[in-house]
Amino acid sequence: MSYKVSATDLKAIQFNEKNELNAVLQNIAVILSTPMGTVPLNRDFGVDWSFLDKPAPVAKALMVAPVREAIERWEPRAAVLGVSFSEDLARPGVLIPIVEVDISLA
Repeated sequence: MSYKVSATDLKAIQFNEKNELNAVLQNIAVILSTPMGTVPLNRDFGVDWSFLDKPAPVAKALMVAPVREAIERWEPRAAVLGVSFSEDLARPGVLIPIVEVDISLA
């Protein structure tokens, strides 16, 4: 079954989440909302934001691969099916990645 996740889905982090599906979805939202290089002692975690300050069409094209790679690396229980974007009308120029994933639980 596929699920859609974005960085805006990160509400309150539940440590020690009992529901494995919710834990995976939460992990993906954390990955999407974390710029690479900002986590002390784990500078590789997150999404490479080198596309920052590019025009929206260019940023969208440059953002797909880093988003896909970060999720595949940091949440192996999820397979990325697609990456799309929404724009925040209240904040022009802000792109919000929406990732469709298939989650395989043991």
